[in-house]
Amino acid sequence: MSNMGNMGSMGSMPGMSTMPGMSPMPGMGMGGMMPPQVSSGSPMTPTGTVIPTTAPVFEQSYIENIFRLNLGKVGTFYFTYENNKDWNAKIYKGVLEAAGRDHIIISDPATGQRFVLLMIYFDYATFDEPLLYQYPGVIGNPPTRGGR
Repeated sequence: MSNMGNMGSMGSMPGMSTMPGMSPMPGMGMGGMMPPQVSSGSPMTPTGTVIPTTAPVFEQSYIENIFRLNLGKVGTFYFTYENNKDWNAKIYKGVLEAAGRDHIIISDPATGQRFVLLMIYFDYATFDEPLLYQYPGVIGNPPTRGGR
């Protein structure tokens, strides 16, 4: 065993030392380090200071959010499966039951059969009735144009 010499002291705690020029962080007890409270999405500086924001942060508009607003509606969903020698494109018609970030679930009202369809292959959808649509940051649905 070698003698490491005097590396400084931290109060009366034996075996604890501090680097010259460093002081304990504010709000930190001797028992451990406690990070500052940060609300979700708040920016921080490299030193760990939370920057308060007053501007609201809005969610971006994604297709799964539009689908979630319109669950229960009947739609026609168009998918393309590239490099598939058996079928390159398929059309599914059914009731929109669920929508996730990477998939939708629809059911065929005639047979009750359900399909889990991956959004990576999704092209577009059509509906025979008006859709609910909530653009992020806007309260209520946008006004509809007359005559349609």
